[in-house]
Order: sequence, then structure tokens, then C-alpha cells
Amino acid sequence: MSIEIGEKPLTLEDFLAIVRDRRKATISEGAVAAMRVSEQWVSAITDDMRAGKAVAPIYSVNTGFGSLAGRQAFESVDDASELSRRLILSNTSGVGRFLDEDVVRGSMLIRAVSLTRGYSAVRLELPATLLAMLERGVFPAVPEYGSLGASGDLIPLAHLAIVMSRPAGDDVDIDSGEAFVDGTLVSGITAMKAAGLERIVLGPKEGLALTNGTSFSTAQAALALADAENLLETAQVTAAMSIEALAGFGDAFLPQIHEARGHRGQIEVAARIRELLAGSEFIDGDVDRDPVRQPPQDAYSLRCTPQVLGPVKDTLRFVRGIVETEINAATDNPLVFPDLPQSRTLKAVSGGNFHAEYLAFASDFLSIVVTEIGNIAERRLFRLTDGTLNRGLPDMLIASEQVGMDCGFMLPQYLAAALVSDCKTLAHPDSVDSIPTSANQEDHVSMANNAGRHARQVVSNIENVIGIELLMAAQALELRLKLEGKDLSALSPASRTVLELVRSHRSADGRLIDHITQDTVLYPRVRSAVELVHSGAVLDALRTINQ
Repeated sequence: MSIEIGEKPLTLEDFLAIVRDRRKATISEGAVAAMRVSEQWVSAITDDMRAGKAVAPIYSVNTGFGSLAGRQAFESVDDASELSRRLILSNTSGVGRFLDEDVVRGSMLIRAVSLTRGYSAVRLELPATLLAMLERGVFPAVPEYGSLGASGDLIPLAHLAIVMSRPAGDDVDIDSGEAFVDGTLVSGITAMKAAGLERIVLGPKEGLALTNGTSFSTAQAALALADAENLLETAQVTAAMSIEALAGFGDAFLPQIHEARGHRGQIEVAARIRELLAGSEFIDGDVDRDPVRQPPQDAYSLRCTPQVLGPVKDTLRFVRGIVETEINAATDNPLVFPDLPQSRTLKAVSGGNFHAEYLAFASDFLSIVVTEIGNIAERRLFRLTDGTLNRGLPDMLIASEQVGMDCGFMLPQYLAAALVSDCKTLAHPDSVDSIPTSANQEDHVSMANNAGRHARQVVSNIENVIGIELLMAAQALELRLKLEGKDLSALSPASRTVLELVRSHRSADGRLIDHITQDTVLYPRVRSAVELVHSGAVLDALRTINQ
């Protein structure tokens, strides 16, 4: 079934269904009606221009942009349309690698939603074409660099708009942008023709309506958030596996401790860890049973898991509120409000909804907290490999026949350290930076798109770290069973289920991810373990058991 835009606000789940699962999106009748009102106001202006009547300067309809606003009021409708075209041409100036397809698809969807709010004074043809491009797989090639996060994501949106729009005269490949068709980079004309879609001659205001908004910043944040939520839930699973393999204490997760502090996220994470550890023979102490070993304290990377991942959970909840609001926001400029009082003839109102500070903060916060998921996980990996800290497990998690011959999991911990260190740099907040542009008219910008790009990289890095923990915790659990002379029934049902998932899964080179007793090539195993994390397979496996 299709998902209707304009009937009710899109959720993050709706966004993902359209962008990643390729559900069809349609425009509701209510949104069509809302668009018509503001479009008719601009049409009345252009009708006056055709009739030769004097028309006041209206920003983006018959004037220049940015610091050129108000310099001149164009008298011809043809000039107003040409203005939209030239804006797209001038703004199409990005550099860098091309953005991932899901980022571009997400931006197309968000731009369409913004236009259907009814404040942009554009024809239905614009958002309808964007949705048709999504449905038919048109993938514009958009370079990653160029947006300041105000006046919106001008440069990346222009690379999107140039593919769907055309000049009033001759349409030539060289000025039609770039897009991918079946993995091949082609011109915008070729891509749209392959999809059976017509390119649009833009009217007054429509060029700015397509380029002025937070669509790319929002898409970056939304996709990073979705992956971060999955990552956080999986990180709790791998943390519990490591705690069990290290024969940790249960006292740190007793509900009384967390309720005494009162933070929602901490309470939820502690409850989840208790669920994941339930039934294990290796956890010392619980709410009904005193711990045997003294003192009953683990290192912080184990016992403070709820106090670290709890704040992550609460922060991601906050970020979701911002992202879901922005997915449904009208963010171009000016916005047209025909229902303003009759005493006000100018219904086009200039403001600053294109300023993406909300998204900049959201992406920065996301980068910071996801880095902490990796920070604490890497410390668990270090502890697993250190024979003086891992409570009797072999050094580097390998029971080598000839000690010193095998490095075991020494180097995956190095890799995790490198990834976490990279995140510490990436998590520096972009939102505290600003460089004035447009002759100082745009003198404070958000850098939200940079923040979103960095957030996506942070999440990807930490998915790798948690994938490494998945591999190492599986190895460690089997070593613990061997050390204690027990079989799989001694593990918690959750750990046992995930261990079986890992051992039944094939690595990227086709071989099973089995227990290693001597050194082997590890990168295919790491890649496959990371995919188990990213795809949500670990969480799916746990849904099959009763916790």
C-alpha cells in the first residue's frame, strides 16, 4: 500500500518505508487543495505582469536573491521564469563524492513533503515529479560538499533540481545535471527519459522553492538516527554477551539502583540487560541471590552500561522529535500565506525556516552519543583480550596450541580503537561554526549538512565496533564454556541465540564464522558481523525467543 503525504505527518518509519523499502508515496487531496491557494496568489501576480500592470517587488518572484534582493523588479513573466532556471544553474556547483542513494531519495521525499504543505506557491507538478522519480528509481548524482545549512541546502538541492527541470528553449545534455541509471552515470535528460518522465519548465518562485530548504540536512540526520537506534539496541545485546563472557556481577543491573536515580533511559537499559542475562550460570548475584565473589564490582565498562547507554537512548529520543518535525516542515523562503488580513497585500513573507540549526544540533548530539556507544564498547573489547583482566580467558581470546604463535583477536581491538578515535574528531560539533556568505546577508549559518554527514560516518564507524564485539563476544562465550566445563545450556537464552546466529552465518568469503583456534583472515568475518548489526539481524533473532 502507498503512503499518503499531507493526510497526517510522516513518521520516521514512514520515511524509511519510502526511502529504503521503496514504498510508493502519493499526495493527498487535502495537500493538493492547500497548494492551490498559494499557487493562485502567485498566478494572480504573474497575470498582472502579463497584462502590463505595475507589480511591486516580491522576493524570489520578480527580484534577485540573497544580497541581490530588491535590486530590481522584473516586469516580464518570462524573466521571472528564467530567474528560476538561472538560479538552478548557478547553484549547481558542488564537489566531492556522490551522496548515497538513500540520502538523495530521502531528500527528494522531504522536499516533496515541504512543497505539499501549501506555503511554497508552486504547482502540483513539482512534488508529483519528485515522487514519480522516487517510484521509478531516478537517482540524481549529488556531490556531498556545498551546503551551509542556511539558506537551506542550496547546492545539493540544485543538483537534484537540475535533473528534474529544463529551460524553456532547447534542452541539452550538458546542462541537465547527472544521475545514475543501473549504476551508470548519465545526463539528467537520459535518466528522466529512461524513467519515462518529463522535465519541468519552472515558473516564478519555483526555482527557489526547490533549492531553499533543509531537505539534505534532514535526510542525513534521519538516516543516521534510524541506524543509531538499531545500533543502540544491538549494542545492548553485545554488551550483555561480553558481560556474561567476563563472568560479570548482576548487582549493577538491579532495578532498585536505577529507579533510585530516576532517568528513563537508564532504567530501560538496565531492564534490557537483565533480560538479556537472565538464565546465565556465569553472572554472579541477582535480586534474589547474593554475589559470591568479593567485592561484587566490575569495571565501569561493564557495570556502568546503563548509565552510559541510558543517556544515549534519551538523547536519541530527543533527536527523533526534532527529525520527525523537520521531515514535515515547510522550510523554503518566502512562504506564502494567502489568509493574512486584507490590509496586508503582500502575502509572501520572508523569514528563516531554511536555517537548519535544529538539524545541526540534532546531528551533533547524535554524533556525540553514538561515539560513546563505541567508547565504552572498545573498553570491553580491550578487557576481553587482556589475560590479566578477562577472568581466566586466554590472551587475545585464542587458545593457541603454541602460545605466541597466534595473535587471535589482538588486531580487531586495534581496529576498534582506530574507529573510536576517528569518531572523537568527527563528533566535534559543527553547529558551533559559522562563516558569513552572500555579502554578509547570510551572516550566520548552521553547518547542519556537515553535521549530518559526520553523524552518518560516526554511526557507520560504531556499527563496525559493535560488529567486532559481536565476533569477539561469541568467541569469548565459547572459551568461557570450555574453561568452566559447561555446555551451551549454561548461557542465557539470549546469548545462546545470538551465538547460534553468528556461527550459522557465512563470512564475506563464504566460509562459516566459526570458532578460531589459530590465526585466519579476519576481515571477511568482520564485514559479515557488521552486516548482522546494520541489518538488524541480531535483534530479529532475539524476537524469536521469550525474554
